[in-house]
Amino acid sequence: MQIEVVKSKIHRVTVTGADLNYIGSITIDEVLLEASNIIEGEKVNIVNINNGERFETYAIKGAKNSGEITLNGPAARKVHKGDIIIIMSYARMDFEKAKTFKPWLVFPNEKDNSLK
Repeated sequence: MQIEVVKSKIHRVTVTGADLNYIGSITIDEVLLEASNIIEGEKVNIVNINNGERFETYAIKGAKNSGEITLNGPAARKVHKGDIIIIMSYARMDFEKAKTFKPWLVFPNEKDNSLK
């Protein structure tokens, strides 16, 4: 049996921008992508702590060490600059493997989205 489990989580990052006129997606600082094992183009779920919105989009790579977290396209309407969000991705795996699987959990500094 296959189940879906949390693979990666970037917990409580601050939205730095919202670009309604971009094609779509969420731009995430490359350092955060690497630390969380999320790849460019991967589907991610977003939870907005400030307003309770939950939605999905896909990740694109932002500049390294920029702290960038920008929601693009229609998703830009679901956040405001300064909102705190959680970014998660999931993986399907065998039920037995899932029992011992350890997700990549990242806890950035909310002030600048750095890992320092």
